Amino acid sequence: MANPKQYGLILAGGRGTRFWPRSRRAKAKQVLEFFGEGTLIQQTVKRLEPVLPPERIWVLTNDLLQAEIRRQLPRVPKNQILAEPAARNTAPAIGLAAHVLHSIDADAVMGVFPADHYITKPARFLRLVRPAFRAAAKGDLAILGIEPRWPETGYGYIEFPKGSEAGKPEAVPVVSFREKPDRATAEQFLAAGCFSWNAGMFFGRAGAFLDAMRAHLPKTASLLAGLPAFQHKSFQAKLAQVFPLCENISIDFAIMEKATNVVGVVAGDIGWNDVGSWNAVYELQKRDAQGNASRSTAIFEASGGNYVDAGGKLVALLGVQDLVIVDTPDALLIADRNRAQQVGDIVKLLEQRKRDDLL
Repeated sequence: MANPKQYGLILAGGRGTRFWPRSRRAKAKQVLEFFGEGTLIQQTVKRLEPVLPPERIWVLTNDLLQAEIRRQLPRVPKNQILAEPAARNTAPAIGLAAHVLHSIDADAVMGVFPADHYITKPARFLRLVRPAFRAAAKGDLAILGIEPRWPETGYGYIEFPKGSEAGKPEAVPVVSFREKPDRATAEQFLAAGCFSWNAGMFFGRAGAFLDAMRAHLPKTASLLAGLPAFQHKSFQAKLAQVFPLCENISIDFAIMEKATNVVGVVAGDIGWNDVGSWNAVYELQKRDAQGNASRSTAIFEASGGNYVDAGGKLVALLGVQDLVIVDTPDALLIADRNRAQQVGDIVKLLEQRKRDDLL
């Protein structure tokens, strides 16, 4: 049974530039459909529903995506899908949500979830979310770690006590947080067996987050404390003035790495993927014997390891390997699949050339 004191915050303000040309400012990654039924944010809300019904879900996004997210999530109250006046990273976003929830329910316990992750084993995921919420209800700040499957250099890591068992539904102390490592260090973390990937899922009482903000990020805490209660008629106007003045910093750097009451739950195999690039989408698709994957009609001849997404257009590939091909009405991307993480660089070039029509 869902606990009425538990609330979910879904962070949905990112631009998803590595998914250009499908991901645009007003149609970013989290509101796109890549696999399964529904968009990434719709799937996020659906898998949380056994513990967090839609009426206790809150979403923080930006003004370009707010209307689309409200359309996609009709069961989430519209006034709970908020647009940040400026992009200020996760610490101010979580602090803002904590202020709002604390003004509504002084006993509120928050779970924070990215809008754009993919989890193929939601029942296993929820078995770990519940103990994280329980730990948070006792006053701790909790985090969900993902058992690493390879020596990834693109994620931060969480160090747990030696012998911590992945998939066990209990919270254990966090020993330390580690920044994104080089390859050799990542291999050491994997071999040690007590490090997890930091997936950006956090839990805590709204009051505990506010206390931590006051202790470790006092300027932003003071700015947010000056906001009226969420129900007050001047809330939105005051938020527009205050939020852009907050520090631009992640919750990891600002709070979690400094707080002394941080615990974590180590997730085993929950089928987690942060869907960080077109290559990640490729890896999650069904592939033919030559390793080709396609979300549209395609012919592959003497070709392997390719990913095609071209809407209703037939794409024929001859004698090519490991390409990403994504076609939209106004732009075509052809990229080496092994360089998919660099697609965001194309967006930077378009910004420099002031091609707002393609952003």
